[in-house]
Amino acid sequence: MLIKRIELRYIKMELVAPFVTSMGVETHEEHIIIRLDGDGVTGWGECVAQGNPFYSYETVNTAWHILRDYLIPSLLGKRIVSVDEAIGFCARVRGHRMAKAGLEAALWDAIAKERNIPLSEMLGGVKDRIDVGVSIGMQESISELLQRVASYLEEGYKRIKIKIEPGNDLELISAIRKEYPDILFQVDANCSYQLSDVNVFKAMDNYGLLLIEQPLGYDDLYDHSRLQQELNTPICLDESVQSLSDARVALELKSCRSINIKPGRVGGFTESKAIHDFCASKSTPVWHGGMLESGIGRAGNVALASLPNFKLPGDISASDRYYKQDIVDPPFRVLPDGTMVVPTMPGIGVEVVMEQLNHVTQHHEDFSAK
Repeated sequence: MLIKRIELRYIKMELVAPFVTSMGVETHEEHIIIRLDGDGVTGWGECVAQGNPFYSYETVNTAWHILRDYLIPSLLGKRIVSVDEAIGFCARVRGHRMAKAGLEAALWDAIAKERNIPLSEMLGGVKDRIDVGVSIGMQESISELLQRVASYLEEGYKRIKIKIEPGNDLELISAIRKEYPDILFQVDANCSYQLSDVNVFKAMDNYGLLLIEQPLGYDDLYDHSRLQQELNTPICLDESVQSLSDARVALELKSCRSINIKPGRVGGFTESKAIHDFCASKSTPVWHGGMLESGIGRAGNVALASLPNFKLPGDISASDRYYKQDIVDPPFRVLPDGTMVVPTMPGIGVEVVMEQLNHVTQHHEDFSAK
């Protein structure tokens, strides 16, 4: 496939409701949408770098710079026969995984369309439906939190996840467990605790949590290994695992018993598959996280989550969980049994609604092969 044109769009989409975590409050989601035109096919990808450097050092502005000045020039005008070949052309750029993941996703979509197969099949997926959970940000009161939990359970979500932070944790967990003693339930700390908080986490052992996600620092594998030794509840790592190498170290140190895979965080579907396969070889389940993607990124997430070792419900919620109107058709929905259908059309399996994409685009830039 000859890569003839690549377009970048900076989009800003208003959330249905503010999403509150220990890192702050989000009212809009800022991402980069990438369009790649080849020989008669168009591939779409989403770079999930945000407007601030709180989850990752990458931001919309840094990703735009890396894409425009380094990654796109490495591919534009070249004839690509595989994603691995394209990754090789971009290998000189160190880090900047979210920028790479967005461009790689567009390549995966385009090549899958060229081969006339669903992205899930091209990735090695085996499921026609995936189990989904929901992530709930911090609420103003426990009663409001319980109302949110009730509404999402009624919609069919199989697993509830809440955000916690120091001083805003055990009371919330206790209230939910009292009201819903049997649901799949986990918590996400987004790196906000210290190893000295071990007694707080020991107390969580009493609530039958599915897992505790990323309790300690984003770059700390060793202290997570020490904390996991003290707990019965599995630790799941998110921010700490940015590559297959990190995953290997984490499992060798016994820093966790599960890994949350986000393609943007680890550099794309190729690295995600490598982590998935390695964890499977170690009988360690993985699950798919979320970065409040639009339907373009969400379609890729659904396809990846159809791989066999995604054993736990992921944060791949319905489109209307975050946005009043998505930029794809059909939008993603949760079925009453808590599953989501894996698209079967070629590539990501959904159509981009250009009118809506134009509406949320703040600015764009085109690059064409000479």
